[in-house]
Amino acid sequence: MTTSPEDYRLRGGANVSTLPKISLHDHLDGGLRPQTIIELADAVGFALPETESGDLARWFSEKSDSGSLVEYLKTFDVTTAVMQTREGLSRVAREFVQDLSKDGVIYGEIRWAPEQHLTAGLSLDDAVEAVQEGIDEGIDDAQNAGSRIRIGQLVTAMRHADRGLEIAELAVRHRDRGVVGFDIAGAEAGFPASRMRDAFDYLALHLFPVTVHAGEADGIDSIRGALFDGRALRLGHGVRIAEDIVVDRETDESSYVTLGSVAQWVKDREIPLELSPSSNLQTGAIAAWGDDLVDHPFDLLYQLGFQVTVNTDNRLMSNTSLSKELVLLGEAFGYDLSDFEVFQLNAAAATFLPLEDREELVDQIIAGFEQA
Repeated sequence: MTTSPEDYRLRGGANVSTLPKISLHDHLDGGLRPQTIIELADAVGFALPETESGDLARWFSEKSDSGSLVEYLKTFDVTTAVMQTREGLSRVAREFVQDLSKDGVIYGEIRWAPEQHLTAGLSLDDAVEAVQEGIDEGIDDAQNAGSRIRIGQLVTAMRHADRGLEIAELAVRHRDRGVVGFDIAGAEAGFPASRMRDAFDYLALHLFPVTVHAGEADGIDSIRGALFDGRALRLGHGVRIAEDIVVDRETDESSYVTLGSVAQWVKDREIPLELSPSSNLQTGAIAAWGDDLVDHPFDLLYQLGFQVTVNTDNRLMSNTSLSKELVLLGEAFGYDLSDFEVFQLNAAAATFLPLEDREELVDQIIAGFEQA
């Protein structure tokens, strides 16, 4: 389901969709267009739960709103099923880039797990090349439409599998052909980063950047493992770092905050948090604090000086976009354009690009917000 840019405006009238934005945490298999799923499923003979695009979009949204990451992840059985061919992967990647560009994204890192796309005979390298082909086409499409966007792949290994080192080698092998970083994803609880220590050792040896899903479906020990075993430069979600923060309120106007050792480390080292508000609600990642967006620890982390960034996680499952997430946060916490600019500058600094390219993104963001 695509949404036109004008749908996301602040109460003051500013069109958030036209603001320059950075997308750090966005899954390829979580951002398909429902109509594309229908057409690709028909081509490969895969039976869908719904065969009309609107009904299928609602099915994804309802099934994803379970309060459980494990249940949430089951919806990906449908999307990955239609992404097993070169044609399917390239089309999905191309449209993914088109949709990001239409939402004002000027740089995005697309994460996906090649090991989940091999059932039709593709090799790991074939899959990465197919996605890159689609990305390149999407970038050309955006340029032809008058926009400019850059994209990097984040090659992901699944936590429950035992292919971490193989996927790390794949990522490094394609580092000069579109891949900018490595990630691990999937069921977090019970599958710590230490299971893939050999992969992380290999990546460190080759000076290759890493982000790790941590602090979503598991707590502080998982975050500690991402930092220690994974040498993560960013935390995928990381929202449960708030479990390591104690807020003692004396009155409505005053409170004292104590940070535990992990939270203090993450804050002091300015390790970016890839927060995804709507997704965090759907998966129950913020259940300890409440069940509404206003209960999300996002504002606490922001006010305490953590490097917060705003992300979508899976646009299809959450029926969202980066602009929509920003507007939702603005409504929940009273943020304005100056706050949104901070979030984008944080994200630009956190990208896995060379310093000069990150500085260029910063300049683009500042210029874009000055014109808003």
